[in-house]
Amino acid sequence: MSNNFWEKLKSSGRPIMALAPMAGFTDIAFRQICSAYGADVVYSEMASATALYYHQDDNDNDTLRLLQWDEKKEANFVVQLFGSKPEHFGVAAKIIEKKIKPQGLDINFGCPVSKVIKQGAGADLMKNLKGARDVIEAVLANSSLPLAVKIRAKSGEVEALDFVKNIADLPIAAIMIHGRSLNQGFAGEADFSIAEKVQPYFKGVILMNGGINDLAAAKRALALSGADGLGLARGALARPWLFQEIREDREIIYGQAEICALLYRHASLLVSLKGEAALVEWRKQSCWYVQGLAGASNLRSRLVQVSTLKQLEDILKDYGFNN
Repeated sequence: MSNNFWEKLKSSGRPIMALAPMAGFTDIAFRQICSAYGADVVYSEMASATALYYHQDDNDNDTLRLLQWDEKKEANFVVQLFGSKPEHFGVAAKIIEKKIKPQGLDINFGCPVSKVIKQGAGADLMKNLKGARDVIEAVLANSSLPLAVKIRAKSGEVEALDFVKNIADLPIAAIMIHGRSLNQGFAGEADFSIAEKVQPYFKGVILMNGGINDLAAAKRALALSGADGLGLARGALARPWLFQEIREDREIIYGQAEICALLYRHASLLVSLKGEAALVEWRKQSCWYVQGLAGASNLRSRLVQVSTLKQLEDILKDYGFNN
């Protein structure tokens, strides 16, 4: 495996901070923002291995467009794949290495969303130890990029430890463990002690994920897990500066003016990359930023109607923003 950036990050001795993959959220604009705040690794949105397989002769398809990135403005970029068929993953891995050229690949064994589960993918594939191993081997056989996997604390009767033991002999560079089970979804207490249990069977980078929404939670997760780092998901949606907080070990308070400036920065970056039509996608992201602000409910109701930068600017002026 060439150019294993995970090993270089681990050798630094400081916690590795990754932006965890989130469908509909970890697009190129948000990855750039989190990179600027200090993320070491940024994951793509989930990309369908099956879609790449069936469009392998198409050089301009929705999945490839989804995975476009900017090496100069993003941290180590990892493309995450989901699916259930090894042959699809093998072809997809080849395509991504050749056409996208990220720093690494990742396989999703943790997604709890029903439409993914119904495909035998995500957390459902985690339950299938043979199927999961076959998929991993297919990727390893078709790509030289460092490979990571994302799993849950438990799926069905298969626990994280069972999964790790099943692939312990394979050259996996990193593993991100969501500390909640499939049944828990995104609610309830995350079990960060899992990292300590799998360490004897896994020598690569271990990241913990789940419920890490502020600096206190991040410090607690690192202390309880002894992991090499963290994967930040919903916590980063509400406060992308959480990467900086963890890196500098200090709480950073963003007031209304700073939030409004960040909202506009995010929107304008997205428009420069994808055009104003992309603001429809951005609306749901904008709502995370304003949590806890005075008048947040009214602001959210206006943000979800934004379709132009001028409209956004006019809205934010009512909250003290001056471009």
